[in-house]
Amino acid sequence: MRKSFDKLISWTGLIMAGVLLVAGGLLMWAATFVNNNVTEQLQAQKITMPAAAALTTQDMKDNLAQYSGQQMTTGDQAKAYADHFILAHMNEASGGKSYSEVSGAYLKLAADPNADQAQVAKLGELRQTLFMGSTLRGLLLYGYAFATMGKIAGIGAIVAFVGAVILTILAVAGLNHARHLDEGTTTPEATATPTPEPVTT
Repeated sequence: MRKSFDKLISWTGLIMAGVLLVAGGLLMWAATFVNNNVTEQLQAQKITMPAAAALTTQDMKDNLAQYSGQQMTTGDQAKAYADHFILAHMNEASGGKSYSEVSGAYLKLAADPNADQAQVAKLGELRQTLFMGSTLRGLLLYGYAFATMGKIAGIGAIVAFVGAVILTILAVAGLNHARHLDEGTTTPEATATPTPEPVTT
């Protein structure tokens, strides 16, 4: 019974190890594909991270100084640029209002026949600026999201490979134990010295 149980558990472990190897391979492929794709797409945009002189606030310096002057190629760079440079300039231009708020104000003002056309034009320019900024920021944050998924897939691949190795070692140990049981063990009864019969005269 013990021998059969050892074999069952060991072969199950080997099967699970094989599954983990396949899963690890797929996760590693996914991680490589995502990371390469994000890098290629960001490189194609030819965005240079702002120089130190362009970092006008402490928040910008804290989050962007480490990337100063570099070409944007990673998700972390994209997030820092989107959240601490583009958004900062958008908020500065709009007084903290979102594109949706500015767009609504512009449409309302443009529909008023008595509105100051210079003010309408100015608000329209701000609306266009916020639209472009929001679009670029959204695309960069998508890049960051995919890059993060790639990192998670890479970690998952490593965990799967480690799990496969551990299960393989345990399964081999279990099969060796079962093999020793197949060969049989010498019992104390089999090795005991027989008691000699008393000699009668």
